[in-house]
Amino acid sequence: MNITDRIKMLEIPVNINGNQSVIYPVVLVDDSSLILVDTGYPNQFTQLKQAFEAENIPFSLLKGIIITHQDIDHVGSLMSIKKDVSNSIDIFAHEVEAPYIEGSKRPVKLVFLESKLESLTEEMKLIYHGFKNFYDNLHVKINSVLTDNQILPYCGGITVIFTPGHTPGHICLYHKKSKTLIAGDCLGIENGELVTSPASINYNQDLYIESLEKLSVYEIDTVICYHGGLYEGNVSQRIKELIGK
Repeated sequence: MNITDRIKMLEIPVNINGNQSVIYPVVLVDDSSLILVDTGYPNQFTQLKQAFEAENIPFSLLKGIIITHQDIDHVGSLMSIKKDVSNSIDIFAHEVEAPYIEGSKRPVKLVFLESKLESLTEEMKLIYHGFKNFYDNLHVKINSVLTDNQILPYCGGITVIFTPGHTPGHICLYHKKSKTLIAGDCLGIENGELVTSPASINYNQDLYIESLEKLSVYEIDTVICYHGGLYEGNVSQRIKELIGK
């Protein structure tokens, strides 16, 4: 789906243990190159390529990948893409998040599951072992480290907003010209309404609320949520409602 002539939202179906959903990665279209924001679950590489084709975007022009954060549904097909496209492709992530993706730090959700391992249900233990196997083999060099308020040159300027809380180094991306926020997992959509990320899956809830307060000062007309898709309206007011202001 075209959000602007330079920002496209992909729609990729997901089936996890019989539960159907959709994720919404984003493609930034910049002259002769493409930048993908987040990469889906493991084994979704073919679906990603098909989503590019459905939007008439040549996958061969992919030059970079921005990772909003370390969760498996955002980094899942990163290695497959890197192997298929080129080892020289630019991989972007915030400086706080980079060590988790490179493999020098253990992902926070994996550590949390390990701390509860003895009390987990058999189903959750299977999920834990799947996570562990994936992350034990995830070693991707972040060769473009991002910082808060950094302006990326794509699409006339994309601002990196450091929004920790869901994970230690989560980022959102803001396109000032179109007043579009690429929210990652900082926000979601349920029943047509913009909603917060559940506290139960946030790394640090206090930091998360601070990040929402930070977002509320931006002039935003459109939000792309990784889980939920497109939301349009008075976003700043809605965020203030969500944090009780």
